[in-house]
Amino acid sequence: MILEPLSPGQDVPAPLLAELTALYASNRAFHRLSGDFPDPDDVRPEQVAATLAEDLAVPGTEVLLARAQDGRLVGLAGTRAHHPDPADPDPWIGLLMVHAEEHGKGHGRALAGLVEDRLRARGRRSAVRLAVLANNPKALAFWTALGYEVIGHRPDRGLGRPCAVLRKELGDGARRPRRAARIAVVDPSGAVLLLRYDNVEVGVHWALPGGGLEEGESPREGALRELAEETGWTDLEPGPVLCTWEHDFTHTGVPVRQHEHVYVTRGPRRAPSGPEVAATHTADGILTWRWWTRSELAEEAEPVWPPGLAGLLDAWEG
Repeated sequence: MILEPLSPGQDVPAPLLAELTALYASNRAFHRLSGDFPDPDDVRPEQVAATLAEDLAVPGTEVLLARAQDGRLVGLAGTRAHHPDPADPDPWIGLLMVHAEEHGKGHGRALAGLVEDRLRARGRRSAVRLAVLANNPKALAFWTALGYEVIGHRPDRGLGRPCAVLRKELGDGARRPRRAARIAVVDPSGAVLLLRYDNVEVGVHWALPGGGLEEGESPREGALRELAEETGWTDLEPGPVLCTWEHDFTHTGVPVRQHEHVYVTRGPRRAPSGPEVAATHTADGILTWRWWTRSELAEEAEPVWPPGLAGLLDAWEG
């Protein structure tokens, strides 16, 4: 998922306004609860344009467009650097919306994590707040599942609607330890499968299939589970440990120091496939994938995790 800020003070181009109108119109159930549009079944471009212009006119407001790796607009988030109440020191998430056709695919969770990352990268490391309408229990369940806690109840400032106010600590920058495991799958020609990410802290990089371990899970078990989730492949077994290494990055809005076991195995050259793979890639922030030859690895046009992977594979084969 890629975030694209909407420029304030400018007319929204017609093609983009059409995308945004489709996004708003798809969420008619929410608009019936909120009352933000006169007719939730007839959301019009001029209404969407006026809503966005009104939001962006408030100092410190940012509207972020969330696009899938194929360019589709799948969501939108709005943040405010400060609440109008001077006693409230935290930034706010004013709105997070995902196209109704994309619900249940992990886009909301991914978008919330990227918004938190963006706030943290800008030095807002205390906490973030938001308000949920009292008549929207699904939204309350969504945000509490992401670690937000209800700290009070009050009407909103605009329309006086009853709301629950939630808050989540963003952390002070101290890194949490995290255990992970990955598998280098090497095809008959010696190429290896890598997944592309864009992390708020370390930027664009490529990594082997894998991820964090669940409680009580061994590195080998975690590597197999993650491989199945990210590729759909369940017919491979981890071979020997290629290396272990530690590195720092930000995971779901939390700065971590990750210790990884990296395994290696041989497998056929094929594409990741399976009914849940696309949703997993979206939820985990995987932008794309491809097979890298050994010469491409040696050049590393973009960072590859673990560093020096070409040499590690050469030594394994030797």
